Amino acid sequence: MALMAVISAVGLAMDDRVLVGAPIWFKPFKFSVSFVAYCLSLAWMLSLLPSGRRVGWWAGTVVALASLIEMVIITGQVVRGKRSHFNHETPFDEALFNAMGVTVAILWLGTLAIAVLLLRARIADRASAWAMRSGIILALAGAGVGFLMSRPAPGQRRGVSKVVGAHSVGVPDGGPSMPLTGWSTTGGDLRIPHFVGMHALQLLPLLVTVLTALAPRFTRLADDRIRLRLVLLASGTYAATFALVLWQALRGQPLIHPDGATLRVAALILSAGALGTYASLRAPTPSPVRANGSDGAPTPKELVP
Repeated sequence: MALMAVISAVGLAMDDRVLVGAPIWFKPFKFSVSFVAYCLSLAWMLSLLPSGRRVGWWAGTVVALASLIEMVIITGQVVRGKRSHFNHETPFDEALFNAMGVTVAILWLGTLAIAVLLLRARIADRASAWAMRSGIILALAGAGVGFLMSRPAPGQRRGVSKVVGAHSVGVPDGGPSMPLTGWSTTGGDLRIPHFVGMHALQLLPLLVTVLTALAPRFTRLADDRIRLRLVLLASGTYAATFALVLWQALRGQPLIHPDGATLRVAALILSAGALGTYASLRAPTPSPVRANGSDGAPTPKELVP
């Protein structure tokens, strides 16, 4: 995937062809970079499993092979000057898109198997454990958004239309879009919740890394119970944000043009996250209570040899 990212970057610089309103090599570039982050994250998580590593190895191999097959199809269609997704123009194009649908389903199931292993694993650092668990569950939800894209858009009919499915909601694919991301600026775009959900796999574990790095400077963060509270809060806030952008996209609303309802829900999520962070940091962490004393200190009798 790293090699494919370089090849796609060269294609972006050398090939001026445009497909569905975007440079033709932009899709393989985005997919290869995304797969690099996705597979590295899963590999790191699998390395932390105390048991079930053989099952994890097989699940990870399935994910890697499914990703490879999908990239081969995407790149092959770019070379042919054809769109890879939603293409039913010819029986061959339709067969390739159906094959991609199978590989995506296999990739999702492989990730699900890894999620089950992480949910069952006993990992010493609870903040890290829940960051990984929340991240992979949200990644599964984000990947699941891809299945919504394959539904016929208004005016499309299976077996009749040359294109069946769309990223955009309420507007045709290929219209005005945001720079870099290519997300629609005139309608909803299901790639937004897809992106947000998938990258929880990196962002939530990254939060634990940041909290751990800051722990020597901020004594409260040295307490693993406070780090756990912050990770659980971040996971809930992230899940709410994912639900919000999915709701916004399904209503055919561009990300950069939210209506009053979207802004009110966003304000509620932001307020809840801020208040939760304050409460998590301010809440006292009780000392463990032992049966011999209220504050955990040894009694005089215990000090006798």
